[in-house]
Amino acid sequence: MNQTFMKEKKVIPLVLSMALPMVLSMAVNSLYNIVDSYFVAKLSEDAMTALSLVFPAQNLLTAVSVGFGIGVNAQIAYFLGAKDQDMADRTASQGILFSVFHGVMILFVFLLGMPWFLGRFTSRASVLALGIQYSNVVFWFSVVVSVGITYEKIFQAVGRMKETMICMMLGFVTNILLDPLLIFGIGPFPELGMRGAAVATGMGQVLTFFAYVFFDKKKPLPVNISFSKMKPSAEICKKVYGVGGPATLNMALPSFLITALNGMLSVYGETYVLVLGIYYKLQTFIYLPTNGVLQGIRPLVGYNYGAKEYRRVEKIYRFAMVMTAGIMFLGMGGCLLIPKLLMSLFASNPQTIAIGTVALRIISLGFLVSATSITYCGTLEGLGEGMPSLVISLLRYTVIMIPVALLLSHGMGAVGVWIAFPVTEFAVALVSYLFFYKIWKKKKGN
Repeated sequence: MNQTFMKEKKVIPLVLSMALPMVLSMAVNSLYNIVDSYFVAKLSEDAMTALSLVFPAQNLLTAVSVGFGIGVNAQIAYFLGAKDQDMADRTASQGILFSVFHGVMILFVFLLGMPWFLGRFTSRASVLALGIQYSNVVFWFSVVVSVGITYEKIFQAVGRMKETMICMMLGFVTNILLDPLLIFGIGPFPELGMRGAAVATGMGQVLTFFAYVFFDKKKPLPVNISFSKMKPSAEICKKVYGVGGPATLNMALPSFLITALNGMLSVYGETYVLVLGIYYKLQTFIYLPTNGVLQGIRPLVGYNYGAKEYRRVEKIYRFAMVMTAGIMFLGMGGCLLIPKLLMSLFASNPQTIAIGTVALRIISLGFLVSATSITYCGTLEGLGEGMPSLVISLLRYTVIMIPVALLLSHGMGAVGVWIAFPVTEFAVALVSYLFFYKIWKKKKGN
C-alpha cells in the first residue's frame, strides 16, 4: 500500500483526517471512564474509593502497553517513510511478540501484589475487599489489553485511523452497555457488583482485540505480521525500547504521582483521596482527546521526518498545538463554571462536593498552558526521541510537582496540593519550549 499521502496531502486536512477519529474515540473513552465510575459510585462511596485506589495500578498496565506501542508506532512510521519495508515488517511482528510477554508479566505482578498495594492506602476492610474484588478480575485481561493496544499503534502507524476509531469505540460502547447490567444484575444478567464492572471492562477489551484482527484479515495491513519475523532483533529492540521505554515511564508517571499524592492527602482524610480520584476521572474528558491529537500526529511526524520533510513536520506539530490548546481551553472553562455539577456525578456528600469544587477550580488554571508540553512530548516521540519526552514528563510528575505539593501542603494543607498543579504546568511549559527547540534544531542539522 502506498503511504505517500502522509507527505503529499496538505497539512491541515491531513492532520484533521488522522487526529479527529482519534479525538472522537478518545472522547468516547472519556465517556466510558465517567459512566463506569458513575455506576460504581451508585454502589457506595467505599466502592468509588476502592476504584480510585486501584486506578494507579490499572493506569500502569495501560502505560506499559501504550508506551511500548508508541515505540512500535514510531519505528514503523519511520521505516515506511525511509522505504525500508523489511524493517517495518519485523518491527510490527516483534511488537506483537513482546506485547504478549508484557501482558503475562503484568498479570502475575498485579494479581500477587494488589492486596499489599491497596493496604498501603486504606485500613478499612470494606474498601480493601472491594478493591481486591475488582482487581482480581480486571487484571486477568492484561494480555488481551497489551496485544490489542499494540495492534492499535500498528494501525495508527500506517494511517488506518478510521478502523482504529471503530475498534476502540466498539470496546468502549460494549463496556458502557454491560456496566449497569453486570453491576446491578438487570434482566438475565447476574448481580456481580464490583466484579461486574471489571468483567464489563474486560469484555470491551476482548471485543476491541478481535475487531483489530478482523480488519487486518479483511484488508491486510501494509506491514506483514508473521511468526517468521518475530525472532528478536537487537537493532529493533534498541529502537523500539529506546522510544517505548521512556514512553512507558512517561505514562506510568501519573500513577506514581497519584500514589504519592494519595499519601499526602490521606493525612487530611479519605475524602481528599476520593476527590483526587474523581478529578482524575474527570480530567480524562480533557486529556484523552488531546492524546487523540498526539496519536494522530505521531505517525505523520515519524513518516515526514524519515522522508526528510522538515518543514511539514513543523507545520504538523504547530497545528497540533492549536488543537490541543482548544481542547484544554474548553476543559478549563467547564471546571471553572460548573465544578459542582461535575463533582455531583460521583458524590452526593456535600462535604466531598465542596472540597472537589475548590480542587477543580484551582487545578484547571494550568490546563491551557499544559498544551505546550503535551504537544512537544508527542512530537518528540514521533521523532524517535523518547528520552527528552521522558525528561519533560519527569519534571511534570515528580521533579517539580511532588516537592511543590509537599512544600505548599505544609503551610496550606490540602489546598496547597491543588495549587501545585498549575504551578507545575507553568514551569514545565517554559522548560519544554526551550528543550524542544534545541533538540529540533539539532535534528534538522542546523
